[in-house]
This record gives sequence, C-alpha cells and structure tokens, in this order.
Amino acid sequence: MGAIQQDQEKVVRVIQAAQNGSKHVPKFETLQVHAGQTPDSATLARGVPIYSTYVFNFHSSAHAARLFNLEEEGEIATRTGNPTTAVVERRVAALEGGVAAVAVSSGQAAVFMTMVALAGHGENIVATKHYYHGAYNQFSFLLPELGVTCRVVEESVEAVRAAIDERTKAVYIETIGHPNFNVPDIEAIAQVANEKGVPLVVENTVGCAYFCQPIKHGADIVVESMSKWIGGHGSATGGIIVDSGNFDWRSSTRFPQFNKPCPGFHGLNFSERFGREAFIMRIRGQILRDVGSCLSPFNSQQFVLGIETLSLRCERHAQNTIALANWLEKHENVVWVSYPGLPSHPHYKLAQKYLPRGAGAVLMFGIKGGEDAGEQLVDNLKMISNNPGYGDAKTTAMHPWSTTHKPMLPQEKIDLGVAPEMVRVSVGIEHIDDIIHDIEQSMSISPAVPKT
Repeated sequence: MGAIQQDQEKVVRVIQAAQNGSKHVPKFETLQVHAGQTPDSATLARGVPIYSTYVFNFHSSAHAARLFNLEEEGEIATRTGNPTTAVVERRVAALEGGVAAVAVSSGQAAVFMTMVALAGHGENIVATKHYYHGAYNQFSFLLPELGVTCRVVEESVEAVRAAIDERTKAVYIETIGHPNFNVPDIEAIAQVANEKGVPLVVENTVGCAYFCQPIKHGADIVVESMSKWIGGHGSATGGIIVDSGNFDWRSSTRFPQFNKPCPGFHGLNFSERFGREAFIMRIRGQILRDVGSCLSPFNSQQFVLGIETLSLRCERHAQNTIALANWLEKHENVVWVSYPGLPSHPHYKLAQKYLPRGAGAVLMFGIKGGEDAGEQLVDNLKMISNNPGYGDAKTTAMHPWSTTHKPMLPQEKIDLGVAPEMVRVSVGIEHIDDIIHDIEQSMSISPAVPKT
C-alpha cells in the first residue's frame, strides 16, 4: 500500500471513530475538504496528485496473487482502482454516510452496474414512476434485453409493496423525480423494501449529499452522477455508487451472488470475506473489472476540487432557485411552476422533510404560447446556456419536448409528465437579477410568447 493510501486510511479511521462517538464528529463542510486524504507523507504535497497510470507495479508475484484474489487491498490497474479516484470515493462515502464507494465513468454507468450486480435474467426491479429519461431508456429497453424487467409503479407505499415478488431484486427511486419533481417518502418505501428483503436504491444526483442523504433515511445503496453538483463546473463526467453497509447480504436467499461461492473468484464468498462491504466489493472486484466503466484519474481530481466547495455552491444554488421560482409564479406569461421548494408544490412537505437545506436547484415552468413559445424562449436566451446539462455553476435551460424527449411519441411524453409548454431551468450561482433579466428579455422577443 502506497504512502497516499496509508494517509487516506488514517483519515477514514478518524472519521469512522468519530461516528462511533470516540472523537469529535467532523461536520459536512469539513468532510468535503478533508475526508479521504491527508498530505502525502513521502512528498508532503498538500493537493491530491493525479496518478496518470493505467497499471501499478507489484512487490512480488505473491503480492500480485493476493491483489488479484482480493486478499489484500491495493491497486492493480486504474480500471479497478486508482489512488486519485480513491480520494473521491472515500470523500463521497463520508458525505453520504456510507461504508465505501466505487467511482465509475458516469451516472448512467452507476445505475446500470448497480442493477446488473443485483438482478439477472428472469428477475425484476421495481421503480417508482418518475425518473430521469436516461434511466427510463435503461429500464425500458436495455435491461429487458438482458432478461431483467422493470415494474414501474406510482410512488405510493402500497404500489411498491404490491409490485414486489420473490423475483424482485431492487426498489429504485430518485430523491427528486423527473420531470415533475416528485419527492418520494424515502423512509416509508425503505421500510417496505426492508420488510420484503429487497435493497432500496436511491438515485441522489439532485440531492448530491448536501441537500439529501438518503442513507440516513433507510437507503441501502446510493447512486448518483458526479458530473452535476458534486463536480459543479461541467468539466468532467463521472458517477459513483455508495454502499450503506446496512443490507444483510449474508442471510438473504435472494442474493446467492453475494453469499455463495463466486465462480469468477475461485469460489470467493463476498459476504463472508467482506462483511458489510460485500456489495461494493463485488461492484469493484467483478462488475467494474468486467464492464470496465472506470473513472479517469484526471476526472477524479476535477471532482475532488469540486467537492471542496459543494456546500457553498449549493447554498447559492438553492437561494437562486427559490427566488426564481417565486418570480415565475407571479409572472403573467407563466402558466405553472414546478419546484418542490414552493408551498404550492404537492410534495412541499416531503421536500421540507428530506431536503431541509433546499429542494435542489432545478425547476420547470410552463410558458403561455405552448410548444413554440417554449422552444423560442430557450433559443433566445443570451447568458443562460441551452444544453441538457444541469448542476453546473452556470445556469442552463432547455425545452424537453423538442430535445431530450423528441424520439418519443406525444402521448409517451405526456405520460412521463413532459408537456409541450415546459421549460427546464437548472439554476446556477450567478446573481439572481441577471438570471431573471435574461429570461425576461427572452420572453419579450420570442414571437410565440403572448404580449400584454
């Protein structure tokens, strides 16, 4: 184990001890700066180095054998682990309250790898109705090609309970659902999943560990894109899988892949060898090894830098978003506004419970004039970028009906909650007056937007 890894382990031990009550508990703002790394004892470098290598040397053939057989922690190739990436993994795990994490190439990869680690041919997952269109494509088309079906239900506890059967391998929800920003009752759904012996997987990109920490509310696994608020600057693509360490893989009859001999590791039993980290070690040792969707060391360092200011940026994001939502609600050319931080939103109370620091930083609104008005409004923005990204320091906007959801039939869009007049805004950290000014000037010059 290298010097930087030893230093990282020391920080992890301090944090774990703090959580056990034997030391001062670091606050979120401190963890985002320090968790997972201390200065390299060999060079005394304070920043996190970029380990730009695809393989690592072995001390001996015996050392190599121990690494390949998962008997000893350490790097073999960046495909399954890298010291720069390890800092990101430990830091996000600390912020989310998990025991360990694996960083991967994108948020989509995080969702896919989690699902294939849990479910196989002839099995199913249960997902609540409102989720990101990328997950929609995975669940509707790709996973069924692999023999895994997705049962899409309303986000009520009763609907989730009724959909789970003996072949169900996961319940999947989003902290804030797309596109109408439905906030599920995480604790209630977690209780149902727990009663049925099924892990709850929560997609927490919008919650980003700062706005929401699903593990505190009963989530077993958290997946999220780091390309958005965690990175914060639109400069890198990556995702992460966080293991709570709370699901009982050892005793579960649903998951022989975790508590029976693994053919890919000469009979290794993940739950016996790794205990609470059985799930995440199978993700790293088998799924990441075989799928290869690893995060590059350069992108890892980008995320390390982004995480250090996560709380500061999120505070400003949330302030701007609620201010913009309030302004839009009063505007004569706006038909409706959807943002769970507004008292008018049907999920306002749940948002107050699960996202007390702010209900995220994305909103939707309907513009008078319908589809043409929505498209023109986005096209005529000056400062605000027209792109599908969100979670950037810069404000972005798009017209989902004519862009991300263009391949779908009109009724399919409506069934998913996408309306012709809908405009999505990911609110950045610019001055709120400038954000409002840009939207207002676009309304004034867009022909399809009614003029008074």
